[in-house]
Amino acid sequence: MSSSHRIVNPAGLMPAEGFAHAVVAAPGRTVYLGGQTGHDRDGRLVGESLVLQFDRAAANVVEVLSAVGGAPADLVAIQILVADVAAYRAASVEIGDAYRKHFGNHFPAMSLFEVARLYDSAAKVELVCVAVVAG
Repeated sequence: MSSSHRIVNPAGLMPAEGFAHAVVAAPGRTVYLGGQTGHDRDGRLVGESLVLQFDRAAANVVEVLSAVGGAPADLVAIQILVADVAAYRAASVEIGDAYRKHFGNHFPAMSLFEVARLYDSAAKVELVCVAVVAG
């Protein structure tokens, strides 16, 4: 998946694996996506596992991007909010698979935050994204 945004990973920093240290956005419309969780269109949480919820949240991000004329390659930043960082690390391989299923090998600037709880107390993950959509 190619992106018109320039990924910057300075040689003097730790290697960026699965994220970018910085993204220089190409000209376009900045789109701030509301936090996406693992809920379906009827408001039901899809699955109890972190991986299933991440998979659905990522699918929701792609759907929102599509609705504004964008695509995963337009993402410039993702904040991942989780209720349990240890569980996220334990499932990192499966989460990586779900990530690539929806976003390909496009890795924007990313942050991971552990939070006490999300709005839906059964939710395990929320994705907060910023995209810059060309033209």
